[in-house]
Amino acid sequence: MVWLKLKELKRSLALRIDKWLSSVNIVKRRTIAQDMVKSGVVYINDIRAKPSKEVKVGDIIKIEYLSGAKFYEVLKIPTTKTIPKSAKDEYAKEIEK
Repeated sequence: MVWLKLKELKRSLALRIDKWLSSVNIVKRRTIAQDMVKSGVVYINDIRAKPSKEVKVGDIIKIEYLSGAKFYEVLKIPTTKTIPKSAKDEYAKEIEK
């Protein structure tokens, strides 16, 4: 019983990068997020992310697009599969660099 509660607590503190990107509506689909991570255009705290890498509150996510890079700060980890688009600002903050 205690082990299950610890597992749930750990899950609420971190989330895989591909799930986080799609859950907070930065990309439309998780498969797109997975492709972006595999292509090497997603960084967590200036380190190239692997698909299994977990993000935590306070991490800085960098996505390199053809038109330039965008930076996001992780404010909150979603507990559901998706969040409303109107709530995106509660979970991710775009940073100007």
